[in-house]
Amino acid sequence: MLPVLTDKEFNGFRQLIFDAAGIHMIDAKKPLVSGRLAKRLAQHGLDSFGDYYRMVSHDAKERQMAVDLLTTNETFFFREPKHFEFLADTIVPEMAGPGPLRVWSGACSSGEEPYTLAMTLAHALGHNRFEILASDISTRVLATAQKGLYPVEDAQDIPKAYRTQYCLKGIGSQAGWFLVDKALRSRIQFDQINLNTALPNVGLFDVIFLRNVMIYFNAETKREVVSRLLGQLKPGGYFIISHSESLHGVTDQLHMVKPSIYRKRGH
Repeated sequence: MLPVLTDKEFNGFRQLIFDAAGIHMIDAKKPLVSGRLAKRLAQHGLDSFGDYYRMVSHDAKERQMAVDLLTTNETFFFREPKHFEFLADTIVPEMAGPGPLRVWSGACSSGEEPYTLAMTLAHALGHNRFEILASDISTRVLATAQKGLYPVEDAQDIPKAYRTQYCLKGIGSQAGWFLVDKALRSRIQFDQINLNTALPNVGLFDVIFLRNVMIYFNAETKREVVSRLLGQLKPGGYFIISHSESLHGVTDQLHMVKPSIYRKRGH
């Protein structure tokens, strides 16, 4: 029989995910925590969520596993397509120069966003004129992202011309899957980066995508994360968030170009 997650145990995991990833979990997330961690209890032969909490408190590898399970990773190709149209139609003609256009996908999940960026930029610029950094806190989703291998039904949101050019349909044992073109994969560097701590030296970017992650942050965490990322954005660079998010009151370093699309002052 499945152990019951007590309020005290839930508060422990809630604090753990906040400390690790800056994610604020509301009370309504209690069933999600219970459901996602129950398998780990069974695998370790533990009788209570309290026992598992004590385990993750002392075992860094298991703590990363818990963080992986509790971070939400729903994503798909060409999500919020207006952003990719703006990238191709406005940003590329304006910012493309002799060097590569550098784009950071700051919460890349299982890779659909950076591969969408790569398809868009390859079509608008050519294969060798851009670089993408794709980062996430979850090692589990990054492992999926690096493979570039997806169920064929996931390609339905990819425009047909891009599907034909950049997606290789599997045959034989790979039937039912497609692989993102190797030349595109080579333009993306995948890294585990926790946006809630000091950032590694990743250089400066022309565009930063930080979509569908700030909805999990409280106001203070949002300000801290955006401030860190803006330190890596060139003056005049673009900062793109989800249509469901807002930067109101978060920073005065950006001005809004259109809803969900901002530009760093100083250009």
